[in-house]
Amino acid sequence: MTASNAVTGIGVVLATGLIALSANAADEAHGIPVSDERPWAQAAASGSRDALFGDDIPKPQKPKPGSRDELFGDEKPKSQPAKPSSRDSLFGDDLPATKTAPADAARLKERPSAAAPSAWRGYLQTEFAHTYENPDHWSKARARVELGRQGRLTESLKYKISARADYDAVFDIERNFYPAEVKRDQRRDFQLRETYLDVSAGDWELRLGRQHVIWGEVPGLFFADVVSAKDMREFVLPEFDALRIPQWAARAEYFGAKAHVEFLWIPYVTIDEVGKPGADFFPFPPPSRPPYDPVFLGEQKPSRKLSNSSYGMRVSTLTNGWDLSAFAYRAIDTEANFYRQVVEPARLVIYSPRHDRITQLGGTLSKDLGDFVLKAEAIYTRDKGFSVQRLSHPGGIARLDIFDYLVGVDFGLGADTRLYAYGFQRHFLDYDSDIVPDRSESGATLQLTHKLTNTLELQALFITSLNRNDWMFRPKVTWNFAKNWRLNAGVDVMHGPPLGFFGRFADKDRVYADVRFSF
Repeated sequence: MTASNAVTGIGVVLATGLIALSANAADEAHGIPVSDERPWAQAAASGSRDALFGDDIPKPQKPKPGSRDELFGDEKPKSQPAKPSSRDSLFGDDLPATKTAPADAARLKERPSAAAPSAWRGYLQTEFAHTYENPDHWSKARARVELGRQGRLTESLKYKISARADYDAVFDIERNFYPAEVKRDQRRDFQLRETYLDVSAGDWELRLGRQHVIWGEVPGLFFADVVSAKDMREFVLPEFDALRIPQWAARAEYFGAKAHVEFLWIPYVTIDEVGKPGADFFPFPPPSRPPYDPVFLGEQKPSRKLSNSSYGMRVSTLTNGWDLSAFAYRAIDTEANFYRQVVEPARLVIYSPRHDRITQLGGTLSKDLGDFVLKAEAIYTRDKGFSVQRLSHPGGIARLDIFDYLVGVDFGLGADTRLYAYGFQRHFLDYDSDIVPDRSESGATLQLTHKLTNTLELQALFITSLNRNDWMFRPKVTWNFAKNWRLNAGVDVMHGPPLGFFGRFADKDRVYADVRFSF
């Protein structure tokens, strides 16, 4: 059977199943906890399908409602997933699986009464992917282990430590396909994951260390989730717990009767991982006119000095069932700008990726309206960099102001089926006609999920531009075939023009599968 026939067969099987249950349904079946997130965001935005801890974890004493443990998922499985890279990457892999009414604001200032018992938990996972477009090749054969531990040292002091290690044998299988630099970058990987101390003092909580900071209300789309860095070496295709990278940060939170306030300082920003030229999903800049041969220099990462700190503040409240928040964030952009130098008469263009400072102001809202949950996000970004195609532009990067927003709903279509529908738009407040996007860029995403049995779930995610024929379709099946075991299998299909957000990877369509054992 040819690769294309195999893909067609798998695609038909997965698509006919309707489409899927979001990742958190699988994790909830296994009791897998994940990283920190706000309570009402957890409820309405079920989450990270793949967490650190297995379903055989001893059940912790239930914290008081509204406690930090309840609000942020430190003591119980949490919900999640997300869109890609920075908001410019736009999309993640998962969308919420369940709908729950927001919490009561008056519960915000109650404190935790107990903590989960300390124990080592984690998972082992094998992942395979075969890219079937020309040239077809194996694109992933990865083994991954993640291990973590959390507990309480004193009544007011908690901790969490976790780390992950990978080995991708695809670079041994496809010995002559990838450049040596790509092999060095992606064959082995080690990441320190969430590792922090929590200090409680009355209505205040202080978290110090490597942590996730999640400010968005809509899992699956990274509009208001402005703090997170992301591992984009597989574009937006990995599961959300693998996509997001924690930041080294100090975060102080105040839990009032009707408001929750966060103060955030990141002394040294963690930036997006984009890989090396020649990798399947390297985010190459648009070609110059006329075409010149590109040369890529090493990424200029932000130096470790206080002037490169990122900092921000967020305030949220619940009023009459409306979950509202507003934030301000001044930061080094986690996404690199590919600055350009033209070399004549050699007809070369030298690209130097580096990170600039941006300012972002935004807000979110969500409301349970009975039959459906309404969600919206809006973000203003100042000085965001965009590649300019004309060679005469100094540096090849235009620093522009943009306004992003999305509005969407999720609702049930029966006991075991849910639909998530979101529309979004980016509008350039100032504009350069030689960048790739239009002055206003609109898009939509749909996810339909269906639970066939207690162990078998189907999912399909479709994201499309409304400005051009540029889209991604991802049908998937999840099978929890034994206690602590889970199998995913699916197809990733991308289509569009060569400079489209998805179309630039139109020759990277793939079939994939992964098996996870949680312990």
